[in-house]
Amino acid sequence: MTTDSLADAARPAALPPSPWRSHRFRLLFLARSSSLFADGMLMVSLTAAVLRTGHGGSGVGYALAAWMAPIVLLVLFGGVLADRFTPQLMMVGADAVRMLAMLALGLLLATTQVALWQIMALMALSGAATAMFQPGLAGIVPQVAEDIQRANALLRISEAVCTLLGPGAAGLVVGYWSAAGSFTVIAAAFALSALGLLPLRGLRAAAAESEDPQAPIWRRLAVGWREFGSRPWLWGVIALWSVYGLLVFGPALPLGAVALTDQHGSAGYGWIASADGAGTVVGGLLGMRVRPARPLVAGACAMLFFSLNPLAPALHWPFALTAATGLVAGCGFAFWGVMWSTSVQTHIPLGVLSRVSAYDVAGSIMVIPVGRALSGPVAAAFGTDHVLLFSALAGLVLLALMLALPAVRALPRTAP
Repeated sequence: MTTDSLADAARPAALPPSPWRSHRFRLLFLARSSSLFADGMLMVSLTAAVLRTGHGGSGVGYALAAWMAPIVLLVLFGGVLADRFTPQLMMVGADAVRMLAMLALGLLLATTQVALWQIMALMALSGAATAMFQPGLAGIVPQVAEDIQRANALLRISEAVCTLLGPGAAGLVVGYWSAAGSFTVIAAAFALSALGLLPLRGLRAAAAESEDPQAPIWRRLAVGWREFGSRPWLWGVIALWSVYGLLVFGPALPLGAVALTDQHGSAGYGWIASADGAGTVVGGLLGMRVRPARPLVAGACAMLFFSLNPLAPALHWPFALTAATGLVAGCGFAFWGVMWSTSVQTHIPLGVLSRVSAYDVAGSIMVIPVGRALSGPVAAAFGTDHVLLFSALAGLVLLALMLALPAVRALPRTAP
């Protein structure tokens, strides 16, 4: 062996190039950030629109349900269509539909007295388009960035920043302009997302092995389910994550928000929420640098800190300590998200990745509304502090069970 060969063997393997060097990733980042910013504005804008048109708090709940229900019901079909055509085509089409729905809602608010059913119908249309948009994201990332982990970390940071900025921007537009104007800004953000995705042509994934390109949608769903069910680490995590959504994510947000507002005031709760958002940025930055050999193990260990979110209000911790726990919890949640997305995108074949991602999304979100709906009555029966304390302990137990799964512990950073 030559001296040069010995030097090459001793040199550590170089990291893949930064995603920022890829023009296609930069376009995806622009599109995803614009879409996330629009989503961040939506809650405040919708609440203001429903209340100002006289439909009350129950109307807000109905409108949100009308938006959420199609996402849960149709996301699996979104995954099938993304694999059947292309993720880029489905995402551009979804952005176009969402843009038109938001423009129509803004126009109605500006020109006439809007009925609740009209708001619900347009929100349902937007939700159906979101179901077509979301699964394709997993199928695009591996095709526009060589360093999939850093790409996911950057997208996670963008999500955190847009979650922080979107509601504030909506409040400013509603306050200084109108609710109709806010929906116009949201429509413009969806249009910018579509423009960013338009140049990403030619990203069609290879068909799944032995799959008929003309197979009907039900057979394609079955192929996706078979791929999903053949990986114990995948369905094991999603099964536990569904219970986590019911027992932790469901009650922690509404009950935690009320408890923290009572304990620290509205301004204090705002600062605590901001600390949580800052933590997600830190978690995304860590996800860019830390490359564990067992990503799901590292991610689940980081996610253990999320139990601090319901624990702090349950135990009435002081403001500074609660804000610090929010920072740590947000960091753990974001780091887990990077590890999970990267694991899915590096271990699932591209031909079925959108479908498998759709099962992931459906399993992750479908029970959260149930948990939120039940949190109020359960808190009234047992007390808010007890419910939040139970959520914190349930989160620790479920993550311990996840770490106990041999398939999760054995999953390497990259596919063999």
